[in-house]
Amino acid sequence: MTDSFDLAVVGSGIIGLAHALAAARRGLRVVVIDRDRQANGASIRNFGLVVVTGQEPGPSHRLAERSREIWLELAQEAGIEILHRGKLIAAQRPEALALLETFKSGEHGGACKLLTAREALEHQAGLDEEAIIGGLHSPFELRVESREVLPRLASFLAEKHGVAFRTGVSVTEIAPPFVETSAGRVHAEKVVVCPGDDFSSLYPELIGKHGVQRCKLQMLRLADPGFRLQSALMSDLSLLRYGGFAALPEAGALRAKLSEERGAALANGVHLIVVQSADGSLVVGDSHHYGLTLDPFGAEAVDQLILDEFKTLFGRVPNVLARWTGYYASAKNAVLRDAPHEDVRLVIVTSGTGASTGFGLGEEAIVEMFGQ
Repeated sequence: MTDSFDLAVVGSGIIGLAHALAAARRGLRVVVIDRDRQANGASIRNFGLVVVTGQEPGPSHRLAERSREIWLELAQEAGIEILHRGKLIAAQRPEALALLETFKSGEHGGACKLLTAREALEHQAGLDEEAIIGGLHSPFELRVESREVLPRLASFLAEKHGVAFRTGVSVTEIAPPFVETSAGRVHAEKVVVCPGDDFSSLYPELIGKHGVQRCKLQMLRLADPGFRLQSALMSDLSLLRYGGFAALPEAGALRAKLSEERGAALANGVHLIVVQSADGSLVVGDSHHYGLTLDPFGAEAVDQLILDEFKTLFGRVPNVLARWTGYYASAKNAVLRDAPHEDVRLVIVTSGTGASTGFGLGEEAIVEMFGQ
């Protein structure tokens, strides 16, 4: 491994590939190094949902808007399929509807549409008419199949942009312009480290100073319900998980109501997102538990809380086809960005929004490192 590169990216999840894309588009020579043979962490154990509406105002929302633009560009350039677009938040409680009305009148609600109960039911087949009192439709969200998109994006970077991939290779030391690996030395003028939830291999003390921990989530795949989703779907619980909604004054009343009616769900960080795959199956979740070291086991009681919320909206639950747990880095701030060396950047998304904000993050980091 005696090749010479302008940039080495450590980590081939969505954040690593986002930085590789931004650099490759500038004509830079890029190598991506990963200890695994293929991405198998948080980047593929998710909904594949690019969320714009509801992101916290400021940098998170700006990054999500730019990332969405890049996803649409890649749909054309790399043949990435957008499975469905938009998002319906199906309101079940007056407190949720009041929050959505306030959001609609705010800075980022203009392009969204408030829906009556009838309009929400007409938008999405299968919803239980007794459960829905209205909703909000956002046109911005994009749904991709993460476990298929990550390999496709890597192939696109290699074939179209000449990005080199060194998989099954561990990085042991970074001292620009050299990166020491288990397969030999790589020469790279600059390095971006995107370790996901690996807090111990590189810069553990620096990561520790940022107060980063892990978040464990549980998700399920359900059988084809016999109808097609017109867009991603969320419920009242989701409004407390996204800063753009949760920071509104009306969120307090909704939280109080949900604490009375869905206390166990709140205690387990459960909210509801439903998206659909090309074969008709549904990806449903999720829950949130936090700690530095979390067990690998899914709890049936937590899965049941997710399915209970699904049943509330749809009246029934299709057969469960698969269950899994995922892990991502979590901290108070949405993103950890640091510079352990003038030619090295450490970038970790610590809010579970890698698919939504990663491409924007990659562009900003490459501009900072290489200039306009």
